[in-house]
Amino acid sequence: MSLIHLSPEVAAALDENRPVVALESTIITHGLPKPQNLDVARRIEAAVRDEGAVPATVAVLEGELCVGLSDAQLQTLAAAERVAKLSRADLAVCMAAGRTGATTVAATMIAAHRAGIAVFATGGIGGVHRGAEDSFDVSADLQELAQTPVSVIAAGAKAILDLPKTLEVLETLGVPVIAFGQDALPAFWSRSAGLRAPLRMDDPATIARAHRMRGQLGLAGGQLIANPIPEAAEIPRGEMTPLIARAMQDATAHGIHGKDVTPYLLQRIYELTDGRSLEANVALVLNNAALGARIAREMVSQGG
Repeated sequence: MSLIHLSPEVAAALDENRPVVALESTIITHGLPKPQNLDVARRIEAAVRDEGAVPATVAVLEGELCVGLSDAQLQTLAAAERVAKLSRADLAVCMAAGRTGATTVAATMIAAHRAGIAVFATGGIGGVHRGAEDSFDVSADLQELAQTPVSVIAAGAKAILDLPKTLEVLETLGVPVIAFGQDALPAFWSRSAGLRAPLRMDDPATIARAHRMRGQLGLAGGQLIANPIPEAAEIPRGEMTPLIARAMQDATAHGIHGKDVTPYLLQRIYELTDGRSLEANVALVLNNAALGARIAREMVSQGG
């Protein structure tokens, strides 16, 4: 029995060596309010199609790891309650128990690689949480980037994290962090984190060649392509920094910890920005989906 169920569209695209872009599903179940989550999921898939690639949204539905969802499946997932949030540690458990779960960056990378998909577009990756020197709270996304050969397009790590420490861990793990079209490392809602990116590339063809070269050299892991949010949608770092600090103070005051921290902070920042953070989030995900499709097209054209 196959561990992965490919949608007919994704299966045909892979058989015919057409470009495919993997997409996560936690943005649908945990990142956006209803019913906007379904509309945005459809728009993300459309952004991939508009650039000439096939979208492959990943989720576990009643124990089945699905790579590519029908519109009916998207609707079901978007309306579902108490959906598990899956990373490397709990992906297999969810499947074995026959449950439904949405895939994080790490779990989506695992599914994409097993399906033969080399490009994955998301919003922002997880990373080192602030105060991790005491809590040891470090996202599994970083280790996944170090071991699973998928190029991940994101607007950097989420700005609520400790970005300098996240960058240091990625360097230690040997993960290429490539800013697209600029020298500065993006910071999710903001185009700059105030940090210089280790690497810069300005075109999808070079990014695709670098991915293929890593494979030819036998290097483990993938690439992180840090794609800055479009200027029109940006919330500048100077504006976001004090709001993030306030949200973190509120989280501490309310005793929020563990896996509950990130969703709490994102919701609190949404409130503090009067909804602008959510608008920016949607804009950057659509931007990443389009770039992911362009990179996937280049990989196909180069024979990757």
